[in-house]
Order: sequence, then C-alpha cells, then structure tokens
Amino acid sequence: MSSMDIRQELCKYAKKTVANKLVVGPGGNISAKHEGKMYLSPSGFALDEVEPEQWVEVDIETGAITDIGLRPSSEVLMHLWAYRANPSIGAIVHTHPPYCIAFTLVETELPIMFPDQAALVGKTVYVPYVLPTTDKLAEALVEKVNDASSILLGNHGLVTTGRNLREAYYRTEVVEESSKIFLIAKAIKEPKVLTKEEFEEIASLESEAYRIQLLQKMQ
Repeated sequence: MSSMDIRQELCKYAKKTVANKLVVGPGGNISAKHEGKMYLSPSGFALDEVEPEQWVEVDIETGAITDIGLRPSSEVLMHLWAYRANPSIGAIVHTHPPYCIAFTLVETELPIMFPDQAALVGKTVYVPYVLPTTDKLAEALVEKVNDASSILLGNHGLVTTGRNLREAYYRTEVVEESSKIFLIAKAIKEPKVLTKEEFEEIASLESEAYRIQLLQKMQ
C-alpha cells in the first residue's frame, strides 16, 4: 500500500463513521499507520469532509508533522502514544457513539453477550472521564492499549484499534451495538452474559478465525 492508498482508505472509513452516526459534526478522529508515519484527521473538520490530501502526516518516532498545511486533530497525542506503546496497532478509530456514551454514564464493565462481540472484539476496558485533548487522556489510554482493542472513555466515547482500518472500524460498530443491546436488556432485567467457557468456545471456532483473518488482511 502507498501513502495515497492509506489516505483514500481513511476517507472511506471516515465517511462510514458519519453515515452510521458514530460521530456528529466535527467530532471524533481516526488515523492509520504507514512506514513510520501516521495519517491523522485534521482539526476542525467533519470526518466525511476530509479529502485524501488533507490527512495530516506525523512522524511516529519524533512527533514531527512531516507535511505542510493543516493542523492535526487535538487528540494527536492519544494516537501518537498509542502507536508507540503497541507496535501491532495499524489504525485507531476514536468516535462518540451515543449508546457507548450512554453506557459509560451508568456502567463501567461491558460484558460479552453474543458471538460477534466475542469473536471480533473480546474484552472491552474502561477509562474514567479525563479532560479531552490533554496529555492526561493520552496517558490514560496508553495504559490500556495493550490490554484490549476497544476502550470506553467515561462520559466521552470509544477508542478502537486494529491491525488495519477495517478491523478497527468494525470493532467500533460491534462495541456500539453491544452497548445498545446491554442497555435495552438491562432496562428489563439483568442481562444473561456469556460464560468464560462459552466465550472461549466461540474464539476457538474455525469459522470465526477465518472471519478475523479476513478483517486483518482486507481493507
């Protein structure tokens, strides 16, 4: 893949985040890694308005902006430090999904309840509210990026990571759906969650391993 391919993929998934109401207005930010650089959404833009050439290139090792022009997202440190802390991360999607935010207002631990959640996401971790766009939020996130690929931010939103944009983005969709299902079920009675054994059975299925392999390879 070239850097232009990465920029075009970012546009594709940026549009999906807006179309699926995972962000509103200029909220959220996404990035992808390529050859020691990250390509991050520019500050102040609605994600579906960013053109391929407008993704801001940042050197991951030095933090230097390596192209001239737009200012990177105010959450640049969160992305930068996450890539440094976990080299297996290839993309980061930070959104403000309504059910995820609602979940963090009343709960902190999202249980595993259904097969897609078990296979595509697994454990979701939680970070209590931290002032957005600060180094404190970046530090809080970095403490979790090696524990799970999905991180709920209290009173704020969701961060998902993946080996590529496709994987990170679909994890966002699944965690939002999981939060929605939990809140609906909880309004009626205590939800039945998968046991550790049931979760491990799903994770061991060959069909699920194949789906995950496709997510990691395809864009």
